[in-house]
Amino acid sequence: MSEQTRLLVLGRQGSGKGTQSMKLAEALGITHVSTGDLFRREVARNSALGRKVSTYLDKGALVPDDLVIDVVMNQTADLAGWVLDGFPRTMAQGQALVDALDDSGVDLAIELDVPVHQVVGRLSLRRVCDGCGAISVAVADDDSIQLCNACGGHVGRRPDDTVEAIELRLTSYDRLTGPLLIWLDSLGLLATVDGMGTADEVFQRLLAVIAERLVLSVETVDAPTSG
Repeated sequence: MSEQTRLLVLGRQGSGKGTQSMKLAEALGITHVSTGDLFRREVARNSALGRKVSTYLDKGALVPDDLVIDVVMNQTADLAGWVLDGFPRTMAQGQALVDALDDSGVDLAIELDVPVHQVVGRLSLRRVCDGCGAISVAVADDDSIQLCNACGGHVGRRPDDTVEAIELRLTSYDRLTGPLLIWLDSLGLLATVDGMGTADEVFQRLLAVIAERLVLSVETVDAPTSG
């Protein structure tokens, strides 16, 4: 049953949805699909799509719905179960997803709730390895050179993690994703989970909500904690 599970993980940028989506995918035996990763891969390849996408990412703006929908539908077409990380973000994306899935549907949409002032601090300290893509947290909000603990590559600030871009993304989230959350709630699909605390604490809350809402046993979705 869990291998057919289809989850949406939503939340402000910096809420930890990427980390939690990966943990859930591993625990449930489903595929983690991150729109951000898909787009950054295209940018790194310097493909036509990547060049188009980079004009939005560099400014911290949302990628237009039609581009996002095409990429995500392509990526999930042959997957039985998945957790979508960062999609949908707008009403148009949500409706397109529900229409495309038809009777197979979405099992649950989970919003990770983290206050704005907390995510601003998290994003300003976020650093990404240009080699393996691993995410780390800087000690101070500067651009001092750091090396990746995973592969030894260069770790730096993402182009869309400037203060101006962060503020724009957060404003866009509240304006565009707010109506989507209300709509998902009206469909009986939305659960809100407190995103504050350690990654393992938040993960256990997510497992509890999934077990309750999807009537899965805790053993079915449990996974070893990190340590």
